[in-house]
Amino acid sequence: MLSRRIIPCLDVREGRTTKGIKFKNNVDIGDPVEMARLYYEQGADEIVFYDITASHEKRDIMIDVVRRVAETIFIPFSVGGGIRTVEDMRAVLLAGAEKVSVNSAAVKNPEIIRQGAEAFGNQCVVLGMDVKQVEVSEAIPSGYEIVINGGRKHMGMDAVQWALKAQELGAGEICLNSIDADGMKTGYEVTLTRLISETVDIPVIASGGAGEPEHLREVLTDGKADAALIASMVHYGDYTVPGIKTYLNEAGVKVRNRW
Repeated sequence: MLSRRIIPCLDVREGRTTKGIKFKNNVDIGDPVEMARLYYEQGADEIVFYDITASHEKRDIMIDVVRRVAETIFIPFSVGGGIRTVEDMRAVLLAGAEKVSVNSAAVKNPEIIRQGAEAFGNQCVVLGMDVKQVEVSEAIPSGYEIVINGGRKHMGMDAVQWALKAQELGAGEICLNSIDADGMKTGYEVTLTRLISETVDIPVIASGGAGEPEHLREVLTDGKADAALIASMVHYGDYTVPGIKTYLNEAGVKVRNRW
């Protein structure tokens, strides 16, 4: 069994880390550079940085913040939000990120996945998927729909079909976020995560809903996720990365320890 990764997520708006519930009512919770350093020192396997309003505001990502975070940590660093072209990808990678995450832009222009994979390698391209549960229909047979622009726009696209297409285009990883669970701290959307994990051959990162270590154990085992994103549970000091990893080790989930 491969080691499962624990990945703190920094949602950034106007240069500050922020957190909301179901993408709404965001509050300022700190400096992303300082928080990235803390999680790195605690033993996080990776850090994810999302400029959460860049796509909606149709602006470029904040490269200066990306560069400052990259100079601070020495673990893989994935960046998303406002990445619309291969040139945007290149700028983020040159600023120090190891991976770029495309979400809204990939839905609008799927070829950006292929172009990015050809230019930088599949391992550099992460598909971010924001998903909401809806009624099963001919267009959405799985009952899970893709939404974009920070959950603001429903696309009428089936999440499972989109995951498969993205894999075919060259995405090396999927970061799967449940809008319904986001910020609720009641657990990941395990059914959705397992559905996508069993459909694709590339790693799937579960995102949205973590509130306690048991939620990670559940999604990494029952949900068959390769990694779990965490935010609220560590941002507010309820838990630490070492504490979560200790719990998972004792529960029989293989994780990497650096302390």
